[in-house]
Amino acid sequence: MANDRAYDDLMAFQRETEALAQISGRLGWDQETMMPRGAAEQRGEEMSAIEGVLHARRTDPRIAEWLDRAKPADAVAQAQLRHIRRSYNRMTKVPAALAQEIARVTSVAQGIWAEARAANDVAAFLPTLADVIRLRREEAAALAQGGDLYDALVDDYEPGATAASIGAIFDRMRPRLVALRAAVLASPHQPAALDGSFGADAQLRLTRDLASAFGYDWSRGRLDIAVHPFSSGSGNDVRITTRVAESDPFNCFYSTIHEVGHAAYEQGIDPDYRLTPLGQGVSMGVHESQSRIYENQLGRSRAFTGWLFGQMQERFGAFGISSPEEFYRTVNRVQPGYIRTEADEVQYNLHIMMRFDLERALIKGDLAVQDLEAAWNDRFLADFGVAVDRPSNGMLQDVHWSVGLFGYFPTYALGNVFAGCLLKALKADVPDLDARLAQGDASPATGWLREKLQRHGGLRLPVETITQACGFAPDEGPLLDYLEAKFGEIYRL
Repeated sequence: MANDRAYDDLMAFQRETEALAQISGRLGWDQETMMPRGAAEQRGEEMSAIEGVLHARRTDPRIAEWLDRAKPADAVAQAQLRHIRRSYNRMTKVPAALAQEIARVTSVAQGIWAEARAANDVAAFLPTLADVIRLRREEAAALAQGGDLYDALVDDYEPGATAASIGAIFDRMRPRLVALRAAVLASPHQPAALDGSFGADAQLRLTRDLASAFGYDWSRGRLDIAVHPFSSGSGNDVRITTRVAESDPFNCFYSTIHEVGHAAYEQGIDPDYRLTPLGQGVSMGVHESQSRIYENQLGRSRAFTGWLFGQMQERFGAFGISSPEEFYRTVNRVQPGYIRTEADEVQYNLHIMMRFDLERALIKGDLAVQDLEAAWNDRFLADFGVAVDRPSNGMLQDVHWSVGLFGYFPTYALGNVFAGCLLKALKADVPDLDARLAQGDASPATGWLREKLQRHGGLRLPVETITQACGFAPDEGPLLDYLEAKFGEIYRL
């Protein structure tokens, strides 16, 4: 009975901690959607205060006692204890004052970044960025205890991954991606660009229908506007954001589908896991596998874009694209561009590889903050053949570094790798997939993903999660094969 009581007491304590973490997340959502600009400094203090409470709970000495005495009765209990033990071991290495200072500085830094981005003023952001990097390096040193600092940060987002393992994957991917991009851009068969103006209200009505088509549960979510689209929350409160540009409806539509992939993962987790360590996505790479397969392999497929073409004709009238096939090619158009979130499937991972190398150098100390803009611009010109025209199209475009998410970027590319594997397995298991997508019905795909992956939450380790869903261990091969086949056909290579 003592062992049962230890586990029960630990899980009751953990449930309250998870609930408080959700409140913290809701503060972050509010900050990016509805918070008045003048509240930034106060919000930083609020975030710091709640982080202090969370850190105290996550390092409570009773956790160690409960972990010692608890005897898991099944695989679910074993997984719960594994997550709690991992969190406890990591959190007890980080001083409470440091955790609170990181929360305060990154909360304020987000607003400073947003203003610097709007003004294209790198100098206004650099001192704050230097503070964020200094704090994250301190945290990494506490976690690594003599090991690699960047590995310690990556492990927070993708348990088990290292800079070396990620770098090896990227080294294998890069030659085929670079060769494919060169062939695509040199092809004489270039798709037409989308041209025209598409009203914001009509875009948002259609984007809500797209979210519904991909299974977003509106009774447990909502859609708002943000500078940088994101998904927030878990369980019964999972919110998504998008952005609208009247000249580029694809930005709104595919940002929404992407965030629905994240949200569907959280909404699809077994309800029994709610407000426990298993009640959220197991890693950011696995999370990105959901957003990327929703957005790209499903949302940009020939079948689904055929349905979307009809929807756009109904809502916007004639818009210069004459057929579903031409529309499919336009949706998947490859072109030089600055913005990662707007990048096509061929070039997206190259954007990630660049950020991966730059942030590793920043954390290692090989790249000084004041040299980051020049390093970014030089690398971008070398990798993409285009000179960066302004900071908002360069090093100020992403929110991640302002909020301290060093080690997060590579999980986007890992998510693409995982998505390629999932698509291969999905197509084998659901032979009528394209016929259903052509009707605007993504439920066979989303249902398969929910059953095979989403409902399990954090039950398994990240790579095990993908392996169990696919029936084979993940590697980059399926993704690269998919890209070469898809874009080889579109560009008649």
